[in-house]
Order: sequence, then structure tokens, then C-alpha cells
Amino acid sequence: MIRVVKCGGQVLDDDALLAAFCRDFAALEGPKVLVHGGGALAGRFQKALGIEPVKFEGRRVTDDTTLQVVTMVYAGWCNKRVVALLQADGCDAVGLSGCDGSVVKASRRGPKTLSDGRTVDFGWVGDVSPASVRTEFLRLLLDNGLTPVLCAINHDGAGQLLNTNADTVAASVAAALGAELVTCFEQPGVLLDRDDPSSVIPFIDKDAYASLKARGIVADGMIPKLDQAFEALRAGAVSVRICHSNDLLGEGGTLLKE
Repeated sequence: MIRVVKCGGQVLDDDALLAAFCRDFAALEGPKVLVHGGGALAGRFQKALGIEPVKFEGRRVTDDTTLQVVTMVYAGWCNKRVVALLQADGCDAVGLSGCDGSVVKASRRGPKTLSDGRTVDFGWVGDVSPASVRTEFLRLLLDNGLTPVLCAINHDGAGQLLNTNADTVAASVAAALGAELVTCFEQPGVLLDRDDPSSVIPFIDKDAYASLKARGIVADGMIPKLDQAFEALRAGAVSVRICHSNDLLGEGGTLLKE
């Protein structure tokens, strides 16, 4: 069984957490794919350049300058840093953006109507689906003992780079490969009380998710994470678990079910 692991949140911006996560990922047996984010670091770079990040419902608006920043951060520093750490841990990793081998193409997102009725143009933001994933290319790498490490920079096939949510990429890859999906970040799972790490919700189905959103318990960046996780289940992923980056080899966190 192939396992797709998504690493995001503050993990990419924390040397100790990232090093520990990479050691654990390298220790996972069997074929695997890593998808990483880097939004916290990209936001910091934007602010250093005098650009205030703009997000709606957890998703980043990407204008021309922001696209340059996130491409440098995701496809450059973050991707190669993760690959270097994995190589040091004995995992033969290959770093890729969606452009490389057209492994994941995207289509530009049109204006979207938010839950509050506002319409937002997200700019150079891409949407992907399982059909966007070049599975034969990924399987070629996996069959030859290589571990793909994917960032969330993709392209439209006509020369335009697009910034895609990493959870969307991971969900699409997991569904396309019929894989297990594990989403890791700096929290122990989906929390009933975001200020209480012990309040992990062990199981969430689609009805419970709707209730959690309506009550404001699930909000902000957790919404696209869970949206894409449930979409992965519907589209062919075997299972989805959301957990702390240090629990990759364990069984804790939140298990999602239809």
C-alpha cells in the first residue's frame, strides 16, 4: 500500500520538528510520497518584503509578487531542505514541483463566493483533482526505489505557474494512487478546544464535520485541510489520519471517515 504524507503548518519553520519528522518519514516502510507546504515561512518572507499576506477561509490570495515569493520558498528552500534531510536519513528522495514531468497540473481558480457571500479573486491560485496527477510518473519513481517530495507549486500546461493548497495536492495524489493519506502538522489532531491539546477528536464523519464548522470549532486553515481530506476519501483514498508531526509512526490523531 502506498502512503501519501502531507507535512505543513509550523513544522517546516521549526528546525527540530522538521528534522524529527524527516527521520520518522524516512523510517516508514514501503512506497511513499511526501507533500509539503511552507505557508508560515512564505508569510514571514512576504512580511520581510513589506507585503501583508491576504487570506480568505485559510487560502492565500496570490498576486504576481506573492507568486514569486511562494515559488522561491516552496519549490526552492523548503523543497530542497526537506530532500537534503531525507537523503541524510537514508531516504532516496527526489524533489519536484508540479511542473517537473507535469506530475501535477492545475487549472486557475476562478472567482469564488465565500460562506459570507463575498466574492474573491484569488489570483494565481490553482485547483487540482485526482485527474490532474500523472500517476504513471509517480509509480515509475516509486517502482525504482525513489521517494517523490512534492511542493504545491504547479502549472497550467501553458507556461503559467500556479500556487495550489498543499492539502489539495496531497488529497488529489492520495486519491489518484488509491493510497493512505496522513496529514501532519504541529497539533495532535483536530481539537474540540483549540487551546487544549488533550481535546483531540478521535473520529470525524461528514455530519460531525458540518456541525463542527457551524459551531466555529473548525475554522480558518483547518477548513481547507478537512475539506480536502473528505474529498480524498470520496475520490479513492483508502484512509485519512490527521496527527502531530511527531506521531507519524504512531496511531494517534483524528481519523476521518465518510
